Order: sequence, then C-alpha cells, then structure tokens
Amino acid sequence: MEIWRSGARDSTPGPQAYFTGSVRIDPVNTAPEPARVAGAHVTFEPGARTAWHTHPLGQTLIVTSGLGWVQREGGPVEEIRPGDVVWFAPGERH
Repeated sequence: MEIWRSGARDSTPGPQAYFTGSVRIDPVNTAPEPARVAGAHVTFEPGARTAWHTHPLGQTLIVTSGLGWVQREGGPVEEIRPGDVVWFAPGERH
C-alpha cells in the first residue's frame, strides 16, 4: 500500500510543447506496470489551452471546477462545466 498525502507531490508547469498560457499539473495517480492508469489534476488559467493531440488508449476528462471548452477535430466546440465527464476515443484528435 502507498499513501500520497495531499500536497506531498510537486506541481509542475504545463510543458510549452503541449500547452499555451499558464497551466499547472498536479499528479493524482500513476499506477506501476502492468497497470496503465494515470491521472492528474490540470489547472488552466484563463486563455490557456492544449495543443491538438491524441492518446493511443483514449482519454477521460473529469471537470472539477471552472468552465471550459472541448472539441474533437472536425466537430463543434462544446462547453464543459463541473461534474461533466468527457471521453475521447483512442486516436481521436482533440
């Protein structure tokens, strides 16, 4: 068993190669192999965004606060709010 106490792991800035604007990443979970589960709490300051990208196994977003927008390539921009959960399929560019 491992316990990570709140605030015990350092935040990191979102890498400029993947984000524009001010973005902070706080690790939540990174399970050891063979598990493939990883999670982070990502905070976007107003005007910040991610670059277009894909995930080979898909990606789930869980909105915990604030207001944002998501879009899959070729689709409409959609507003997201706290409590919303967004799933992007494997390889889906968003």
